[in-house]
Amino acid sequence: MGMRKREGGLVFSTEQGRMCPECRNPVSDCTCGQASRPSGDGVVRVSRETKGRKGKGVTLITGVPLDDKELKAYAKVLKAKCGTGGTVKDGVVEIQGDQRDILVPLLQQKGWTVKRSGG
Repeated sequence: MGMRKREGGLVFSTEQGRMCPECRNPVSDCTCGQASRPSGDGVVRVSRETKGRKGKGVTLITGVPLDDKELKAYAKVLKAKCGTGGTVKDGVVEIQGDQRDILVPLLQQKGWTVKRSGG
């Protein structure tokens, strides 16, 4: 008798369809996956980092005021302009190689305050 069912909740509703078990909203309105990143100080920072990459440098872009979907699309444009690969991790755009000279003017064209930081 001491064994309780797991605190589950609604999984499927005939009105809304699949339900998210975490926030209990319809999957289309799920708020779990939206990482609420701190908005920061409104400055986009461009830095270079080599730690943990066997000496290969990457350019990091932090503080871009876009949501995850827009950020991924914008990162794709930036990678194409640099002619190289990269990724988006936790709201930080990583572009392979030292691309700061190319990226700073591109980011400034968007009307953002851009600063170089780090090495």
